[in-house]
Amino acid sequence: MNSPFSRRSFLTESAAAAVLATVGSTASAAFFRSAAKFEISIAEWSLHRALFEKKVDHLDFSRIAKEDFGISAVEYVNQFFKDKAQDQAYLTELNKRANDLGVKQLLIMVDGEGQLGDANLKQRLEAVDNHFKWVEAAKELGCHSIRVNAGSSGSYEDQMYRAADGLRALSEFAATHELNVIVENHGGLSSNGEWLSGVMKHVELKNCGTLPDFGNFMVSKDEEYDRYKGVTELMPFAKAVSAKSHDFDAQGNETHTDYLKMMKIVLGAGYSGFVGIEYEGSKLDEYAGVKATKALLERIRSELS
Repeated sequence: MNSPFSRRSFLTESAAAAVLATVGSTASAAFFRSAAKFEISIAEWSLHRALFEKKVDHLDFSRIAKEDFGISAVEYVNQFFKDKAQDQAYLTELNKRANDLGVKQLLIMVDGEGQLGDANLKQRLEAVDNHFKWVEAAKELGCHSIRVNAGSSGSYEDQMYRAADGLRALSEFAATHELNVIVENHGGLSSNGEWLSGVMKHVELKNCGTLPDFGNFMVSKDEEYDRYKGVTELMPFAKAVSAKSHDFDAQGNETHTDYLKMMKIVLGAGYSGFVGIEYEGSKLDEYAGVKATKALLERIRSELS
């Protein structure tokens, strides 16, 4: 799938939004009617407990997405097929099952392959190399991206340059496969929107972008970055969006994130790609949590259009 977003389109849409803001609420409403075209996907992590407990098999994820949730686009997590990246027969079976159901395989979320911003250059390069097989697997599955982490250590500036160095090397390899490398706000400085957007500016490659997550803004156990500010800062580079959810009130609203406010930020940036459900709550079971998140996104999409 082609990247749904680019920095150039962001600048264009931002300018358009600024003009609309000056001509009143009618024009603003028209903008959101035209902008609210996002589609809904599901991140495999939404069913992580069932997967870890072997109640669900990774090969069945496309079927579950389509038949149980009515969702035709999936985002894989490498933890659930971590030894299969180079297993051609397994990837062929994944493709067959998804294609038979008309399900798009959008991306692979990659964890556990080393820190792309490691302070040790040798280990940083090893981490980059460890991700190559996932780029190749993503290409085989018809994905548009792999999602990675920007872990590092050292000062604010040191981590920025180290992460940019590793991401640039990986993105250059991914470009030869027509794949994107996208970074999620996922703890540490990556959960600081200003820092991660700075990393993107240092990498300065069109196939390196972000995956803004609505909820992953804990920089440390004592510091939480403002989620709305963070998503605003990351949207200029976004090639995917993660709708993190935990709990819901009686009206079906997520209690940690104002989804209407957040989706206005997303759409206001000109984004019209997939928004991936990532349920992490415990009060509802995983299936009910996914359905509640989907219903909320559908309601907001209807309200904005």
